Amino acid sequence: MTSLFRATLLQVGYGDDESLADRVDRVCAWIGSLPDTDLVILPELWAHGGFASGTWAAQAESIDGTTIQRLSRVASQKGIWLHGGSIIERAAADEDQGPDGRGLWNTSVLLDPAGAVQLTYRKIHRFGFGEGEPRLLEAGQEIAATDAVLRSRHTRLGLATCYDLRFPELFRQLTEASAEVLLVPAAWPLPRVEHWRLLGRARAVENQAWVLQCNTAGTHSGTTMGGHSQVIDPTGEVVAELGVDEGSLTVDLDLDLVAQTRHGFPVLADRRIRIGGGPSFTPETNAG
Repeated sequence: MTSLFRATLLQVGYGDDESLADRVDRVCAWIGSLPDTDLVILPELWAHGGFASGTWAAQAESIDGTTIQRLSRVASQKGIWLHGGSIIERAAADEDQGPDGRGLWNTSVLLDPAGAVQLTYRKIHRFGFGEGEPRLLEAGQEIAATDAVLRSRHTRLGLATCYDLRFPELFRQLTEASAEVLLVPAAWPLPRVEHWRLLGRARAVENQAWVLQCNTAGTHSGTTMGGHSQVIDPTGEVVAELGVDEGSLTVDLDLDLVAQTRHGFPVLADRRIRIGGGPSFTPETNAG
């Protein structure tokens, strides 16, 4: 049984002159043209616009809306795991609208090789300092981790989104939920791109896990995006990285490296302060 699997990050670039429908068509065609891979990751709000907050409410979709339906079809056609980045999710009228009654979330969707929704994650940490996401969207309430089989090897995937990178306690909870591969789509702007690069390495080192960060390229809503999507191994080494332009990044990951790193340098077992006074970390934990 191989411990290797292949992941592809699509650093989607876009401006203000491309419609949501055209972008979804283009990205689905791009995924369909990819060579052999097991997991594809898209950026945060690549369809709805990471900084296009003025159109979010009008273009919001349900999880079974057009964008996820299109991604589901291409995932099943290719037989791949597909992290659809995130969408602006609108709750149905008869569903819980959230504590503030807005009924909108920044929601990541992970599709399995049959095209079924395996996991959703509503972004917990909203960026904007009172504007943008905090003003318009509800905050997520739960971490998200799930089991996956990649080339006959069982692993556990954990989801986070963009601004979440600045909050290490979220990633530690994903580690306590036995996550080995942390998937982080983003719409991270160019002026703070060094933070993006540094924080990704920090989260990998702290949790001794693979970190796959998929950012956005291009300029939209007056904001130039930072690109620099990267794959970081459990020791904190950047295995591969893109520049600022649109492009794809494909890397073969060794899942055994997680256990080897945690066994060879068992720092996680020495924790003295735990979130919520929970149990000690053990690699065998399968919670979440």
